[in-house]
Amino acid sequence: MLARLLPYASAMIPRILLSLALAASLGACATRGGDAEMAATPGDPLEPTNRQVLDVNMAVDDAVIRPVAQGYRAAVPAYARTRIRNVLDNMQEPRIFANNVLQGRFLDAGHTTMRFFFNSTVGIAGLYDVATDFGIARRTGDFGQTLNAWGLEDGPYLMLPIAGPSNVRDTVGMVGDGFLNPISWLLPFGGNAARAGVSGVDLREQNIESLDALRSESLDFYARLRSVWQQRRNAELGRTDDAGDGLDVLQDPGAAPTPVPAAR
Repeated sequence: MLARLLPYASAMIPRILLSLALAASLGACATRGGDAEMAATPGDPLEPTNRQVLDVNMAVDDAVIRPVAQGYRAAVPAYARTRIRNVLDNMQEPRIFANNVLQGRFLDAGHTTMRFFFNSTVGIAGLYDVATDFGIARRTGDFGQTLNAWGLEDGPYLMLPIAGPSNVRDTVGMVGDGFLNPISWLLPFGGNAARAGVSGVDLREQNIESLDALRSESLDFYARLRSVWQQRRNAELGRTDDAGDGLDVLQDPGAAPTPVPAAR
């Protein structure tokens, strides 16, 4: 049983490292205005603990993750990084497909199937994102989104160790996604671990400057990150956030533009 769970565990690593790059993807839209006003947001009863966890996360980023990402950028040319990123994105399409089906988004499931087919064949195992060139944009689909479609409430905001911004429902969804991608079960442990590590480092590399800007420009980094993460997640779930402060709809780092809400 343990051997069957190892591929799932290694496949979780990119999701864990995503949080630091998520902060960067939001940073381009972050401003100084209103940071202090957001310090006491309903839905964050664990704020004191969450703030401490964020401090630890950023210490780990400063000491390990950011330097590794900088080394990756220096050692691997931009063209090669894009090819690697495309392959990693293509390997996530089965997980997106599974969630599209579970949400009853069968049109999106069809689009995701076409993306995976074209990119895996014409795109040479995903090296080239020909599907986007063909007008087949990448769809969204994660198990947290699926649980939301099934009526499960968000639950309290959480700052997870290393994993970063989340909530109770999406944390459960993160675990579920590890089981939904068949590629995680087909690859050996070593292959999954390598895929996970490269994915996390590449994601962090894309957002070095943006994360630096977000940290330096925010009077309250924790409050700002919480606010923009919630707005980003609301956009992914197709919610209307009338209380927003004019931020644009934000996409996953490195993902192709996706309609929000997605076609059903």
